[in-house]
Amino acid sequence: MSITTALVRLALTPASRNRLSVLIYHRVLREPDPLLPSEPCAAEFERTMRWVKGTFNVIPLVDGVQGIKSGRLPPRALSITFDDGYANNATIAAPILSRLGLHATFFVATGFLDGGRMFNDTVIEAVRAFTGTVLDLDDLDLGTHPITSIEDRRRTVEQILRAVKYRPEGERAALAERVAERARAAPPRNLMMTSTQALELARSGFELGGHTVNHPILTQIHPDAVRAEIARGRDRLEQLTGSRIGLFAYPNGKPHKDYGTAGLQIVRELGFDGAVSTSAGSARVGSDPFQIPRFTPWDSRPLRFALQLASNLNRVKPAYVVA
Repeated sequence: MSITTALVRLALTPASRNRLSVLIYHRVLREPDPLLPSEPCAAEFERTMRWVKGTFNVIPLVDGVQGIKSGRLPPRALSITFDDGYANNATIAAPILSRLGLHATFFVATGFLDGGRMFNDTVIEAVRAFTGTVLDLDDLDLGTHPITSIEDRRRTVEQILRAVKYRPEGERAALAERVAERARAAPPRNLMMTSTQALELARSGFELGGHTVNHPILTQIHPDAVRAEIARGRDRLEQLTGSRIGLFAYPNGKPHKDYGTAGLQIVRELGFDGAVSTSAGSARVGSDPFQIPRFTPWDSRPLRFALQLASNLNRVKPAYVVA
């Protein structure tokens, strides 16, 4: 153990007592991608995970949930999670985690298994493939975008996703496909896991969690549809693995904005053990196990990462929905 790691462990121990930090990732890329600057490549992810292993007590999220309920969490407790079900979770992230002996929970939106594609990826890949200099989407109410540099492409992706993200589920998917048509792009169909890859993750000792079928914004759909999305997604994973699925991740995950009282209550009624949001902060002993906050790493340099996590641990109170 390096002196730096030892000092960080010592500094974090008091702040982390009886608290659980949960990391959230989406993709781990083979190489850096200028259109996905916030997503780590394999080398960055492995470097971060090695540091995490030496600094924290990495525990399965299911154990973290039980620790929140029982009042028994190890010092510097941390769990690792992934959302959505990208194929590179299975082909890149999982092998790194396995080599390091680290556990993770993978929350899978089952409707995208076996060749599906999320609307955001349709937009990203359409803009990536566009070969012109101006992407005119005015008639779609999505603006006109000059495309002369990678910065233009990044900005275009951000602007389109911002405009589309909170449209109704069917509308946003249709708009994303219209963007791809306008860009004369054929986005790939292998971005998400296959059923076989998801099953292999479970067989390798990783945990799968529910993340609905189609990744809708739960506050935008009827409670009956919320229940069906959550239950059907869980049932599909249980049928696939032959094992109980006890954890859930709210799509998008912002309290009040993306899930509310109805969604929270449905997750409880369906018999899950716990659920995670994307609210920043850490969970304390006695926190609501159905609204566990998560932290998104944005700087993989160990000292910066440690400072971010320390700040996250010391947030006064994560945002919660009050049931």
